[in-house]
Amino acid sequence: MIKNIPIDHPEIYSICKHSLDCGKVVIYPTDTLYGFGVDARNAAAIKKLNRIKRRSSPMSIVVKNFDQLSRFAILSKEKKKFVKQNINKKTTFILPSIDGIVHKSIMGDNNLIGYRVPNNTIGPKLVSKIGYPITTTSVNRHGRKPMINPEEMIDEFGKEVDIIINAGVLPTTTGSTIYILKNDQFQILR
Repeated sequence: MIKNIPIDHPEIYSICKHSLDCGKVVIYPTDTLYGFGVDARNAAAIKKLNRIKRRSSPMSIVVKNFDQLSRFAILSKEKKKFVKQNINKKTTFILPSIDGIVHKSIMGDNNLIGYRVPNNTIGPKLVSKIGYPITTTSVNRHGRKPMINPEEMIDEFGKEVDIIINAGVLPTTTGSTIYILKNDQFQILR
């Protein structure tokens, strides 16, 4: 049964770390939507998340800050400057990356990875505490609208997910703005 943990719980990070280390799925709030999180290096956890989502495709990850992103992504000095200026503005950047950061099943063609640093403390602080990136993908089944109400998420995913970090009902949003680096130029996908 899912553990419903309030966002201000004093042990939130250690509880989530234990679950993520064990290959379990957590739901956490970002600056746009709630996200499903698993250890982005763990093939079995990613497979479990794909079963829950009922799809299999590349996923974005949360990193703790721009410095961590810049160690993982392959970017020119000019492109790094643009990413640094925009990474905390409800954005996802799909960037070519070095091997071995995440499991290959969540990477796109040409080692592309979507990176997020949500402009709230939960995801980045969790990544900082656990020491590895986690996935970030909207809480919904494939083809359905992202869910923003924790009670509805518990009803839908309560037997499949270990923890929900409950920040209450989030405002309706379309999610993050997604940039992809193609032909050495940033293009907006959404």
